[in-house]
Amino acid sequence: MCCNVSHDQGKKLSRELRVISNAAKPRLPKPEWLKIRLGDPANQNHVLKLIEGLNLHTVCQEARCPNIFECWSDRTATFMLAGDICTRHCGFCAVGKGEPGLLDPDEPRHVAEAVRQLNLAHTVITSVNRDDLPDGGAAHWAETVRQVRALNPECKVEVLIPDFNGDEHALNTVLDAQPDVLNHNTETIARLYRRVRPDADYQQTLTLLQRAADRREREGRGMKTKSGIMAGLGETFDEVVELMKDLRAVSCDIMTIGQYLQPYEKRLPVERYVTPEEFQRWRDIGMDLGFKHVESSPLTRSSYHARQQAEDEPRVYADTRG
Repeated sequence: MCCNVSHDQGKKLSRELRVISNAAKPRLPKPEWLKIRLGDPANQNHVLKLIEGLNLHTVCQEARCPNIFECWSDRTATFMLAGDICTRHCGFCAVGKGEPGLLDPDEPRHVAEAVRQLNLAHTVITSVNRDDLPDGGAAHWAETVRQVRALNPECKVEVLIPDFNGDEHALNTVLDAQPDVLNHNTETIARLYRRVRPDADYQQTLTLLQRAADRREREGRGMKTKSGIMAGLGETFDEVVELMKDLRAVSCDIMTIGQYLQPYEKRLPVERYVTPEEFQRWRDIGMDLGFKHVESSPLTRSSYHARQQAEDEPRVYADTRG
């Protein structure tokens, strides 16, 4: 019997087969250096009540970030725009997949209010991918940045944006709102994109960062560009160094490198746990390559120590857990 399978059906089947394959692999035991700080429950409850009261989402919760206890204890959180359902199918991500709902027109104001109540000096805002929207949600992004600035004029705003499918106009819509830091994560090396980020393109990510840097230079802005990756997905040490060189070639200022942790069974398995010594070597190499800041440790994430990363003086942040 002949079976006619569409391109989209074929991609879906391929993803399902990868999930089955991933689930069959036993999990590696976690090394002793992966220690999570539990922090202050009172501050954590304060942040949780604030987020729930304003009907907001955080990547801390949706992505199962290991630093949630520490960051919420410091009364900080990374806000996630445009709902909690993503239109992409990345193999590493814990965020829900499927058909997203309508944008909440009150969300930009609610994020601004949360920043005010937490009295933040530096806020990080991210979002799910919204490929269902003509501009990928760029106008919603820009409005959020503007409202945060209006209510919190002293707060620095860092945006961790999706790739907007390479749409330069959408990128410029966000840049028009003048964020202090423009972050777009590379996530992994080019060789692993098909497995790790099947709906994304490595060169497109580099192009986005280059466009942001080019506009910064044309307009004389102080904005910094930033990107990050996860280690432990099958890359070699030298492949990470080559990626770092690619990021510097597009004038990326800040880089984060952290250990990938499998969020649940049906996500990509951890291929290996990178040692703290290797993270330290990447950090040193990155600073030698000219990054203004390299955050590199097992529990580093994009927004971890984000305020320190964006400081004007180039430095290396010493993470005592590494």
